[in-house]
Amino acid sequence: MAIRPILSALMRNRAGAILVALQIAITLAIIVNAVYLTTQRVTKIGRPSGIDDQNIFAFWVTTYEKDYDYLGMLREDMAMIRQMPDVIDAAPMQQVPLSGSGNSSGYYSLPDKKGEESPANTYATDDHGARALGVTLSAGRDFEPNDVVYKAAATRERFDTASAIISGGLARALFKDEPALGKDFYDDQSHPIRVIGVISHMQGSWLGWDKVDRTLLYTYIEPPSTQYVIRVKPGTIDRVIADVEAAMRKRDPNRVIETPMRKMSDMKRRGYAGDSLMAVTLTTVTGLVLVFSSLGIFGLATFNVNSRTRQIGTRRAVGARKLDIVQYFLAENWLVTSVGVLIGCGLALGAGYWLSTQYQLPRLDLYYLVGGVLGLWALGQLAAWQPALRAAKVSPAMATRNI
Repeated sequence: MAIRPILSALMRNRAGAILVALQIAITLAIIVNAVYLTTQRVTKIGRPSGIDDQNIFAFWVTTYEKDYDYLGMLREDMAMIRQMPDVIDAAPMQQVPLSGSGNSSGYYSLPDKKGEESPANTYATDDHGARALGVTLSAGRDFEPNDVVYKAAATRERFDTASAIISGGLARALFKDEPALGKDFYDDQSHPIRVIGVISHMQGSWLGWDKVDRTLLYTYIEPPSTQYVIRVKPGTIDRVIADVEAAMRKRDPNRVIETPMRKMSDMKRRGYAGDSLMAVTLTTVTGLVLVFSSLGIFGLATFNVNSRTRQIGTRRAVGARKLDIVQYFLAENWLVTSVGVLIGCGLALGAGYWLSTQYQLPRLDLYYLVGGVLGLWALGQLAAWQPALRAAKVSPAMATRNI
């Protein structure tokens, strides 16, 4: 098919063609980056936490009575909860992973703050903490009862600990590719901490943190308040929450128990709320932009058919087949789309570079750009298909009807 007549026809209505080409260019730049960012968010939301987050709930327990037997309360509560039906395990914990609230400290592979600082979320618990979270140890052992440090009264002293279980992410940050088990690392006061276990993977409290996979469990218990983290069998969490609340109030009503008790799945969902909102927003914007672009292409093709009725009839009268008419308008639309796609590639790469530098995002993957180009070519042909079919139905008699 000759391209020159198509270009000549487009030049007679260059304003419409230019506007549609620019619309396609902007569409490509928007959808490629929006789809890429959406994919990044969806991937982030779908990351495994390393924790049995669908079957865990937590709540605060606080006492204000003077000379209250805090450690006695803790031991009796844990003994009661751990033997309740469908409870896998329970543990006291000052902070809860995935909750958005936590503590962090910097650690070093060598004393005197030597080596690169490796910040990590820290969780004070007892010897049931790892099992209550449902984490998997890839090396070493779990805590034992004699590892736990109990304080009968609150103190301003630092939380000294001689041993810890650390996540694989923290192990890699501290020791690179070397095995971490049995090695010492150091806090900012150069106190040594021995690695007795390594968790395959465990996320911390702040899901938006780029070091969320660096976590540390250590054994330390002190009053006046703590959270109870309880892991249950799948499908039983709502019933166990009700049972635990009733049992806690019955055993000792003279303390403050947080209600409603919080499911870790809800904490996780709140932690990703911003990412979920962005994914939904970008998906909506992408859909709307594609619809408007399709309407622009459809409108241009319809206008060209309506304004060339006599020319179409003349071509039919001199022997052009219906297929030739359809091919002509599809080729014309393809040229307009191609010009827009060519401009859009530059805009998409420029926008991707700006986003990566301004917001520390990954560079745009070129696979998305190629997919966007192919998708817009297909969209352009689909949008022009119905006007092209209507053009093919023009009778050869239309060549003389308007003379």
